[in-house]
Amino acid sequence: MTRTVLDVRDLHVSLRSGERTVTPVDGVSFDVRAGESLGIVGESGSGKSLTLKAVLGLLPRGGSTAGSVSYSFADGPTEVDADRVRGRGAAMVFQEPMTALNPTMRVGDLIAEAVRMTGSRRPGVIRQRVHELMAGVGIPDPERRARMWPHELSGGLRQRVMIAAALATEPEVLLCDEPTTALDVTIQAQILRLLRDLRRERELAMVFVSHDLAVVAEVCDRVAVMYAGRIVETGAVADVLRAPQHPYTAALLASAPSFVGGSGRLATIPGSPPDPRAFPSGCRFAPRCTFAVEDCRSSSYTLAGADGGATACIRPEVLAEAAA
Repeated sequence: MTRTVLDVRDLHVSLRSGERTVTPVDGVSFDVRAGESLGIVGESGSGKSLTLKAVLGLLPRGGSTAGSVSYSFADGPTEVDADRVRGRGAAMVFQEPMTALNPTMRVGDLIAEAVRMTGSRRPGVIRQRVHELMAGVGIPDPERRARMWPHELSGGLRQRVMIAAALATEPEVLLCDEPTTALDVTIQAQILRLLRDLRRERELAMVFVSHDLAVVAEVCDRVAVMYAGRIVETGAVADVLRAPQHPYTAALLASAPSFVGGSGRLATIPGSPPDPRAFPSGCRFAPRCTFAVEDCRSSSYTLAGADGGATACIRPEVLAEAAA
């Protein structure tokens, strides 16, 4: 059986808000195997990006976690340890490279910093490795562009620089936080193709956060749908997109634009996501769900299912009947 590289169990993330503590990520569990890609999707504020930051120990000041995050690298298992894991066994590609890249460093110097984490010290060896990494992610003329500043590169090239820096330490887990959000569709397709190819070539385990189910379908094998800090549905991407088992997943799919016919108004999800300071009891999607009954507002909220898929909805048969 393929090795499970990242295993997250019952992860809770708490943040201080004035005199109060809020828990915007509340009991998240997932795993990803070598060579596999897991997509995490949901609306803004669902806790997707915060989950990735917690996995790498990158929470803001005042943040804390409960639960467990463990890795099983080629050299043995380890509990999450920022000094060992971050930038070594696991690396992250951030959402907006213009804010993630250091504007006072040439892009080649930034990648070189990551290369030095592998133990390389000779300038000539480091420089050659930087050029190899830049060429490997599709940056043309890497010798010249390594001397450029971030603002001199296009958005697509900046994102490729971020990917090159993430790959510099030969990680086994690559965490991608909406890496194509700010790119036009042509460049987005190129970056997605690059990530897909890199995963296959390097047997990378990848976690890909996005609000776009179509993007996740391009690069992921499995998907976890998040709402209000919890995972509400999981399964193979094809299965979830074909027959969603949770009303929130179905609503996300219905609200996506279609390019094959139909000229009416897009479907919308009524209401707004709940405030983490006052999550509703029972199913957190119930106040916005057209299928909700009183039990939905009081029943326990747990994932259940079989054959690799699971849903937190207590009435999945009603959704299936409506779809039929």
